[in-house]
Amino acid sequence: MTPSSQAPSASASPPPASGAGCVAGRAQITVSPGDPVRRPVCVRPGTVVSLVLSPRTDGKRWTAVRSSAPALVLVTGRQVAADGTAHVSLRAAGTRGGSAEITVSAKEPDLAGTGGVGFTLAVTVTPYAREG
Repeated sequence: MTPSSQAPSASASPPPASGAGCVAGRAQITVSPGDPVRRPVCVRPGTVVSLVLSPRTDGKRWTAVRSSAPALVLVTGRQVAADGTAHVSLRAAGTRGGSAEITVSAKEPDLAGTGGVGFTLAVTVTPYAREG
């Protein structure tokens, strides 16, 4: 499978210092009802992540998306389809390494406010090793 068709592992262990196992280029992560509400992923700089959040079963809808470090992982797009599926585009910084939390809020459609955190993607950006 290619990185774009395979969701990264939901392993709770940190990525190796070498960056082995980090996704590069493009990746798609799909979150379905019943999945953990927090998922880690390791990516290389410049990677574009498509986050697909399936409709919720608790009556809430996906709302706001926020990056804890937009200079490192930028939210570049967000759409919610009529069926409640949210599509979020993320882009990792071109050269920097570090970590950011992408939080996606969910709330009842008829209530005011931004809602509570419904899902968190813990992104670790691991630069390529420099030789020389």
